[in-house]
Amino acid sequence: MSIDQEDGYIPVVSTSQMKAGSRLIVEIGGKAFILFRVGDDYYAIQNICSHEYQTLDESELDGYEITCPKHGAKFDIRNGNALTLPAVEKIQSVPVRVVDGMVEIMV
Repeated sequence: MSIDQEDGYIPVVSTSQMKAGSRLIVEIGGKAFILFRVGDDYYAIQNICSHEYQTLDESELDGYEITCPKHGAKFDIRNGNALTLPAVEKIQSVPVRVVDGMVEIMV
């Protein structure tokens, strides 16, 4: 993946390759992120729970909330905010945009 030097976005997938409700694991700079498509909107969060560092890639998604499979902590995929205990710290979210039919993530 090449980074757009002007604004830091990396094209990762065509919009036609992601159906509503789907997700894709993307590795950027040694970190894994989950890219979600909810309706016509796209969101990306780091693939790690802030509570005990469990991966979230196979977690249940309900609306905009993802649930950690280890202890049930919930996070908002729109901003990474922790919504329930035992997590108290947010997880990293990154800006996502669509340009010319390509989903791009900022690094």
